[in-house]
Amino acid sequence: MRQAFMCSLIRRGILGGGLYLDGQALTYKTQKLTVDARYRNLVLPLKEIREVTWQGVLPVAAFRMADGEEYRFLIFNKGRFIRCFEEYWKRAPENG
Repeated sequence: MRQAFMCSLIRRGILGGGLYLDGQALTYKTQKLTVDARYRNLVLPLKEIREVTWQGVLPVAAFRMADGEEYRFLIFNKGRFIRCFEEYWKRAPENG
C-alpha cells in the first residue's frame, strides 16, 4: 500500500511537494516548473538507501544513498512517517 506525506525538499532552498512511500521506493514529486527536472519526480529506491538520520529541531530527515548523495526532507507527521518507513525499509532485500 502506498503512503503519502506532505514534505519539502531542502535543496538550495525549500521546495514543497509530496513524498510517496511504497514497498519499492520513496518518491518525491512537485509540480514546480522552475526546479531542476531531476527533482520534480525524484525516486529513491529503498534498496539504495544506506542511512536515515533526523536533524535539528524541525522534522528534517536526511537520506544517504549508496551512490553518496544525500537528500534532506522536512517531513510533516514525523511519527507516522517513521512507522511506515521502518516497516517498508526493513523488508527491502538489502536492508532486512
